[in-house]
Amino acid sequence: MNLDVLGEFAGQPVWLWCAFLAFVGFVLWLDLAVINNKDGTVSARKSALMWSGFAFCAIVFAGYIYFIYEPDPAFYQSPHDLNAQATVQYLTGYLLETALAFDNIFVIAMIFGLFAIPPGYQHRVLFWGIIGAIVFRAIFIGAGAAIVNQLTWVLYIFAAILVFSGIKMLTSASKPHETPDAGWIVRLVERFIPVTQEIRNHNFFVRMPDSAGRMVLFATPLFLALATVEVADIIFAVDSVPAIFAVTQDPFIVYTSNIFAILGLRSLYFMLAAAADRFKYLKLGLAAVLVLIGVKIIWNFLLSKELKLVPYLEPHWSLIATLVLVGGSILLSMVLTRKRIG
Repeated sequence: MNLDVLGEFAGQPVWLWCAFLAFVGFVLWLDLAVINNKDGTVSARKSALMWSGFAFCAIVFAGYIYFIYEPDPAFYQSPHDLNAQATVQYLTGYLLETALAFDNIFVIAMIFGLFAIPPGYQHRVLFWGIIGAIVFRAIFIGAGAAIVNQLTWVLYIFAAILVFSGIKMLTSASKPHETPDAGWIVRLVERFIPVTQEIRNHNFFVRMPDSAGRMVLFATPLFLALATVEVADIIFAVDSVPAIFAVTQDPFIVYTSNIFAILGLRSLYFMLAAAADRFKYLKLGLAAVLVLIGVKIIWNFLLSKELKLVPYLEPHWSLIATLVLVGGSILLSMVLTRKRIG
């Protein structure tokens, strides 16, 4: 596969992929070097404003997809109105990945509590966590795209994963989130570098004297928290990557919707983590979405495309279902938990 800047990768020019990654890099630089260049707790208001900025970028990018983007017909069911199809799939993927990332945020809050990370340093951990997420999602999505577009039947495995995950989430909806077991991560890190329980400024590594008095490099709890956050993101990708491939097989749409969702939710962390108890019924909506998308794979690719028994469900139905189920579960949570608090 030709990877020069004038060639193509996954159906799109390499320069387009580079331009998108450059934009993400610029936004992250703006985040850490300008907006949050000093350690400190991110207020709920600032967190909401940051998310609004990322959400605005995601909406503007949807406009780019509709008016300028050139979709590869190989990734779409119908050769007509490709830009409209791509836009609906992008928005569906963005909303779906955003909804699934809600659950990840609550787990991250537990990880910070587990390692006693001060609020003033949490944003730094999240920032570098985004870098890792961008890399790992690229690997997973690249592998998934290569497999799905060569072996369509793999989508049935994705469907089974989604239905199983949805049912599992549904049965555990009434249970609180469990604190992740990070013991094995700590032991793994200790095999390569000594670990200290001290937190010194915002450093992931510090030089300290060891038991023999020699100055050596130690990993701090910030690095352990970062490693655990990355592992948690990889685990969540087991659900989110099959879910997005159930919506679209266009790798560029899959990746961009994923990254915009991750950027937005990580920026909103400081507001959502404080209100975790208010999203009591969100899991019900997410579980229903996962099961519905898993069933949609069977409907479209087996019953419709292969057996010709039912009509094909267009992508906008996934968008509507995601909005109704996730939005409804959030609204229900807000109303019922407010009554209980009052």
